Amino acid sequence: MNKRILSLALPNIITNITVPLLGMVDTSIVGHLDTEGSTIDYIGAISVGTMIFNFIYWNFGFLRMGTSGFTAQSYGARDLKESMNILTRALFIALLISFSLIILQYPISLLTRSFIENKNGVLDLGLRYFFILIWAAPATLGMYALKGWLIGMQDSKTPMYIAIMINLVNIFFSLLFVIKFKMKIEGVAYGTLIAQYSGLITTIVFWQIKYGKLKKYFNLKESINWHKMKLFFKVNSDIFLRTCCLILVTTYFTIASSKMEYPILAVNALLMQLFTLFSYFMDGFAYASESLCGKYYGAKDGKNLRKSIKYILSWGLGISLVFMVLYFFFGENLLRLLTDKEHIIMAAKDYMGWVLLIPLTGFVAFLYDGILIGMTKSAIMRNAIFIATALFFILFFTLNPFFSNSALWIAFITYLLGRSVFMAVFSRNLIFKK
Repeated sequence: MNKRILSLALPNIITNITVPLLGMVDTSIVGHLDTEGSTIDYIGAISVGTMIFNFIYWNFGFLRMGTSGFTAQSYGARDLKESMNILTRALFIALLISFSLIILQYPISLLTRSFIENKNGVLDLGLRYFFILIWAAPATLGMYALKGWLIGMQDSKTPMYIAIMINLVNIFFSLLFVIKFKMKIEGVAYGTLIAQYSGLITTIVFWQIKYGKLKKYFNLKESINWHKMKLFFKVNSDIFLRTCCLILVTTYFTIASSKMEYPILAVNALLMQLFTLFSYFMDGFAYASESLCGKYYGAKDGKNLRKSIKYILSWGLGISLVFMVLYFFFGENLLRLLTDKEHIIMAAKDYMGWVLLIPLTGFVAFLYDGILIGMTKSAIMRNAIFIATALFFILFFTLNPFFSNSALWIAFITYLLGRSVFMAVFSRNLIFKK
């Protein structure tokens, strides 16, 4: 079982480590700009721009998560026709959503202005980044659907190759536009835009090579049949609500940071990159959970389902301890990769203790996301995150008058721990019943 888990998890880990590199590369590039004291503003602008896209795209995370769960179950049941229908359905929905987002880009920017303060023009810079990168929506959401489908088909290597290629393209063009053509934040946005479409085109080529034979099962009418679409959205509505809570917490984290004294926004943006690094690393095993649990659940193999869950949780605990050690001894070094501004690093060190708690309090939540998505038992995820989100806001508003930014981190750590505990408790009888 360990060999099977690692064969799925390791490529996913490599894939997911490269995903935050898109944001980390952007942050690092602007973090080293020689702009006469405005570096903090550019770091904050990237944080705001990333927050906007997180708010948008994470709402539609079901395009990946729901697709992988349904696909893994059809794979376990050996129903290739349904696998093709699931992919067609997901891509159809992805295109509808992405074109709607492009049309609504200006109302989205106005809504953002009503929530984010424009200190030192940071929001203006962030929106310049947003108005360019919003045109990548069809590529981004299309890859959500394709990646989810590939994970469900037990193929974690193809997304890995694509992710590596995307980051290489992003680094090359971002540096070219920023250093050679002096385009600053616009150059970073155009580099990422080109990288996203390069990724989509390459994914389609890979799919044609490896899975082109499945085109014989293509049936648009059957794929978008109202009954099946209704079932798709019914199952994914819980994932959508779970994602809304996730977005609410992470978005408010940035909003609250922007209202605190200068330069807390930049400090928290850097520290959250460490959280992002851990989360995408742990999601490598969560994606393996989706593949394996979905397959065994679809095949009605309860013995291997329970065995895979126990092994995956053991791996998660070990990795979380490794990250705690890594952040304890090398946290400052990681921050210096993102910026060379000493006063930002010194301010960030005051809050590194909270970052150390992220792995241990959060790993169970990440892994149970994958387990429950694979089994399409998303109501448990929804209920657990509802409670954890309420705890986040209660704690923050209670402690904020006394501890300010530390209150924000206390609330966030409690939120992670709450998700972990409640998902484990709520799903215990479902998963481990004989």
